[in-house]
Amino acid sequence: MCTNGINIGQFDQMIEQVDDHIKLERRWAHNLAHQAQDAGFASVGETLHRVQEVLDDARALLADAKDQLEDDAQAASGVQVSLV
Repeated sequence: MCTNGINIGQFDQMIEQVDDHIKLERRWAHNLAHQAQDAGFASVGETLHRVQEVLDDARALLADAKDQLEDDAQAASGVQVSLV
């Protein structure tokens, strides 16, 4: 369904793709943090763990955006087109 020129289904999928990408980058940051700490680079490891926290926050915001997408689509004024 399209609302005001936005295909809601595709938009939702794009948000999921961004979330998947961030999930992968979080995993890499986690692995690198442990590698750094194991090699004695404590401050690098700590910083990479903070990166993980920021990426977790970004994923939470993306989840909020997905939740709000349908509500905003319903509240949007304009023409709605549905495939029949």
